[in-house]
Amino acid sequence: MAKNNNQKGAIHFSFMNDKMVTCLCDPVKAKILFEVFEKKEVTTKQISEKHSQIPKATLYRHLSKMLADGILKVAGENQIRGTIEKIYALGFDFEENIQTMVKTNDGELYMQFFMQYMLGIMHEFLEYTSGTDINLAEDGTGFTITPVYATKDEITDALTKCSEIIRSLYHNEPNEQRQLHNICMITTPPKKQKKDSISSLERDK
Repeated sequence: MAKNNNQKGAIHFSFMNDKMVTCLCDPVKAKILFEVFEKKEVTTKQISEKHSQIPKATLYRHLSKMLADGILKVAGENQIRGTIEKIYALGFDFEENIQTMVKTNDGELYMQFFMQYMLGIMHEFLEYTSGTDINLAEDGTGFTITPVYATKDEITDALTKCSEIIRSLYHNEPNEQRQLHNICMITTPPKKQKKDSISSLERDK
């Protein structure tokens, strides 16, 4: 019986991941999502004031889609001069869903989540490279990979420092020089080494 309950939870989590990753890979939707996540509850007016570069028609369209997908929910309403102002909140417990995936060690679900994540990134690069006005030297895009030997604590410390640097950019206001980017970070799983290989490395030191 417990197994069936876990399967139901995994199916729901998989569905939400699909919607979430699609949302996160859209820079405008991601801005809306992070604003709601940070403030817990926000109105359309508050989002519009914080991200004035988003056209109101686009904002309303994205909010409607995110509501339909279950990413957001209406947490309340304000009566303002005869009109109703909706208050938005996250439609699910994101942190709890992540904890569930980690607790169950569901590799298949983790891989599905990663594939959705990568497909979203690939879609952005496809749109960019298909355009006629790209400038690889000036557009601030790129990717790199660096192999390292590190413990879990060392990896966590490095990622925390990177996150602090990126967070400092989050509240930047848009202008003619600042363009909207997604900064993505990926840490691959550890490659399991055989004991004899480790011993050989230690002897070579």
